Amino acid sequence: MTTIRIATYNIHKCIGMDRRYSPERIADVIRELDADVVALQEVVWHSAADRHRDHQADFLANELGMEFRVGQNRLHKGGEYGNAVLSRLPIEHYRNHDITVKKYEPRGGLRTDIRLPCGSLLQFLNVHMGTSYFERRHQVHRLLAEHVLDPASTAGGRIIAGDFNEWIPGLTTRLLRSRFSSVDPKVHLGRARTFPGIMPLVHLDHIYFDSKFKLRDAFVHRSRKALLASDHLPITAEFEI
Repeated sequence: MTTIRIATYNIHKCIGMDRRYSPERIADVIRELDADVVALQEVVWHSAADRHRDHQADFLANELGMEFRVGQNRLHKGGEYGNAVLSRLPIEHYRNHDITVKKYEPRGGLRTDIRLPCGSLLQFLNVHMGTSYFERRHQVHRLLAEHVLDPASTAGGRIIAGDFNEWIPGLTTRLLRSRFSSVDPKVHLGRARTFPGIMPLVHLDHIYFDSKFKLRDAFVHRSRKALLASDHLPITAEFEI
């Protein structure tokens, strides 16, 4: 039987709760997760700049010995800004899907197709949704209506992970739960929350998966470094395939 560990982590541009910029600290936290595939949100990179300080996805992948793909959603202080996926497993295809709603901040969903050890193909979608109910309502309908993920009948398996910015369960949660299973905060994570950082009050980060995966374990990672490294705490889930 094949197992895979998935994580999602909003890294807040590698700026910690102590306001210190440290890609090295983010790399340490991701190393603690020991995940095969990681969805990262709020990533900054400068394509022609020094990898150590300014291309966060490249730096993290290099430190951790993983592949990476990025999906640009907008510019940030002269660099690119958006989502990234890190993977120990081969990434065979990727595409960034624009889910921006007019007059709001540009948003995207980064889909990567990842070859699993069992030979099947994981369709992995990393999303960072809007902060308003109006945005999220349009974004979740767009993700489902435009078939960003192929139908379950033709997929080796589908997982959606990211920062959904939904402070209480709403339309986004209901629609995704009607089509996918989820790492349920109340059932699987106890009282653990993911935002903000040292004293988290709400659960913004989620992982959804289809019936080809069986959830073995899930947890919010609360190491000393994780409590400081970003304003979000990472979630990890382990699946049987």
